[in-house]
Amino acid sequence: MNKAYIGKAMDIEPITYDDGVNVKGAHKRVLIGNKLGAPNFVMRLFTLEKGGFTPKHTHDWEHEVYVLKGKLEVFNGEEIVIAEEGSFVFVPPNVLHQFKNINDGESQFICVIPRSGGE
Repeated sequence: MNKAYIGKAMDIEPITYDDGVNVKGAHKRVLIGNKLGAPNFVMRLFTLEKGGFTPKHTHDWEHEVYVLKGKLEVFNGEEIVIAEEGSFVFVPPNVLHQFKNINDGESQFICVIPRSGGE
C-alpha cells in the first residue's frame, strides 16, 4: 500500500473470546496489522463486556495499552492496579498480566504489540 489508510474500528468484525473460565466477554478487532501490510506493529481494539476479562498470560513481547473507555483492573505481574479512561499501561515482555472490566458497562482499550507477536 503506497498511501495512508483510514478506516472505522466498528466496521471490523470482532473476534470473540469467551470460555467462561479463563477468558470472558472479550472482543478483539485488529485495526492495523497484516491486512494493511504494517511492517512493525499491530494495533488492536479490545472491548470487554461488563464483568469481562482477558486470560492471565505472558509472552515474549511487550504491550502498549491505552484505555479509551471504562475502568479496568490490571494484574501487572505482582499486584492489581486500576486503569481508567485516559490511562496508559506498559506491559514488558514475559510479565504475567490480565485485564478485567470493573465498569458498569463495557470497557475498551487499544493494545499495540510488535508484529512478531501475531495479531
